Amino acid sequence: MALIFLNGGGMRGGPLHEQLQGTPLLCVARSAPKYRYFSVGDRFPAMHRSGSGSVVGEVYDLPLVILRDHLLPAEPPELEIGVIELEDGAACLATVLRNDCLDNPDLVDITHIGDWHAYLRGRTESGRI
Repeated sequence: MALIFLNGGGMRGGPLHEQLQGTPLLCVARSAPKYRYFSVGDRFPAMHRSGSGSVVGEVYDLPLVILRDHLLPAEPPELEIGVIELEDGAACLATVLRNDCLDNPDLVDITHIGDWHAYLRGRTESGRI
């Protein structure tokens, strides 16, 4: 089992949530304020440890076999597993933006929002999605 912080499609209601195979939610949490947060072409979010923003997410105690066989194969290739810091100082696995993807023209910095669901709601309300 491993604690994993999900901040996009793996969260409740997201298109990848079923990949968790019924793993229960432990808590809603925030990352420490050490990250930049991006929308990647409005397809998925990505965290990168190069900033000072905090990100909203959900923490699960995920069996490693589910991580390996279900969640990771469903994640976009721009992401990789990393270890992040939560607001309370705890360490947690998360999918993070690969360093070689920082120059991707599809990146839109949404650090000031820090919440994928809030970002998508704003896009929908403004008619941009």
